[in-house]
Amino acid sequence: MDANETADRVLVFDTTLRDGEQAPGASMNFGQKLQVARALASLGVDVMEVGFPVASPGDFQAVETIARQVEGPVICALARAHRPDIDAALKALAPAPRHRVHVFLATSPIHREHKLRMTPAEVVRVATGAIEYARERCQDVEFSAEDAARTELDFLTEVVERAIEAGATTINIPDTVGYAMPAQFGGIIRHLREHVRGIDGVVLSVHCHDDLGMAVANSLSALEAGARQVECTINGIGERAGNCSLEEVVMALRTRHDLFGLRTGVRTQQLCSVSRVVAGATGFHVARNKAVVGQNAFAHESGIHQHGMISHAQTYEVMRPEDVGFKSTNLVLGKHSGRHALTARLRDLGYQLEPEQVDKVFEELKRLADKKKEIYDGDLDALLVHLFQNGTSRRWQLASLNAVSGTGTPPSAAVSLLTRDGRKLDEAATGDGPVDAVFKCIERITGVKARLRDYTVENVTAGEDAQGEVVVVVEHEGRTYRGRGLSTDIVLASAEAYLEVVNRIAAGRLQRKTPPEPEPEVVCGAV
Repeated sequence: MDANETADRVLVFDTTLRDGEQAPGASMNFGQKLQVARALASLGVDVMEVGFPVASPGDFQAVETIARQVEGPVICALARAHRPDIDAALKALAPAPRHRVHVFLATSPIHREHKLRMTPAEVVRVATGAIEYARERCQDVEFSAEDAARTELDFLTEVVERAIEAGATTINIPDTVGYAMPAQFGGIIRHLREHVRGIDGVVLSVHCHDDLGMAVANSLSALEAGARQVECTINGIGERAGNCSLEEVVMALRTRHDLFGLRTGVRTQQLCSVSRVVAGATGFHVARNKAVVGQNAFAHESGIHQHGMISHAQTYEVMRPEDVGFKSTNLVLGKHSGRHALTARLRDLGYQLEPEQVDKVFEELKRLADKKKEIYDGDLDALLVHLFQNGTSRRWQLASLNAVSGTGTPPSAAVSLLTRDGRKLDEAATGDGPVDAVFKCIERITGVKARLRDYTVENVTAGEDAQGEVVVVVEHEGRTYRGRGLSTDIVLASAEAYLEVVNRIAAGRLQRKTPPEPEPEVVCGAV
């Protein structure tokens, strides 16, 4: 998109693979970078900054491969205002049908004096010389005035004007150290639009860091003031406290279109999946309370909130979970939950209970919630079996277990389970590891097969004989179950945890086969 296209369109410039990867500990290998690049292309970003080719042979190779294999966005590479950097960027970008060279040079007094040791005039000369050199070889050149937010406005105006004269097609105004405030940063953009000759002939961009937690707010302020490209990263990763979060700024523009009147080309329904791809590639897990894509973004535990959500989703949600890739709102059952949420969840799970039965389940739920933070579907199944099936015992218990694993030996396990009527059932299996082999044995004996969603091991005591706690979270027929096992033997603890959820699944099946006849007026829960 050039500067003459519609004024309400915001270009999304993703720098997850360049600035995002500069976060300490976030470096990705070649395969991971390619996976993230393809996910970003599918998401619909306009420009993808994929590396700094002169930095290392690995960075050069990654940029070149992405330029050759990934279609859709403009592929961009970073270069200092040095000819060797620009040459390396151009060579790596050559396979891409649409590519951009991103040249940067610091402009603030502190950078000029302590890092560059240049006068203002030297900064202008070096910047314009690099832009001219790049523009002779590439039609799409972006220039960034590094640390623009701490640069004197008059000098920044001069640098930007000279950069446009030298041939830059995009001018980027970075808040490199996250120092600016929204009103101030928006004021910088307005000043440049009012005082720089030729500013209407280029795309004005912003790149904000989150050191003071203002990256998204500053970016939105700049867009409101007339910037039309926003530079951001998935999950807000990046140096120090990170960058402007792509998912947050995109959804802010979408949700508050009434205020901004701006749009992007991002396919927002893919935000959650791309967030998970980046988290997996970098090892930087997304906080539960992260806006838009965090696990709790559409979760509600408060009884008042849950009642409101059941009545009308917009009472406590300004976005639809489906619009960012979540399946649905999650009404979390816990100690703050109310009867409305419990009734709705029981109905979703296939139970039709009389009012007095719901009251009884609710009382037990509150007792259980004092002991654990979150109530899973399997916990509800177990409660119902306990309350209405006269305390039915576990269908299967572990009788014995033997697991083998070693170098050159396929991991295997032999498991014996006891049924309620005293029969002993045996099974053996191989697996990817001893725990996997044990799980396969249990599945074959019981006929219950579930999808493992989470598996964690933690020591609960100190020393060589420490006990380990294994927690498994599985999904079966749309329901979530959580099991726990404790032992000094992790394989044994794993077996106990998995057997616990298998028993709960079986118990839930039994309960749902013979539900009480519903009274017409008690199929409740407001819609």
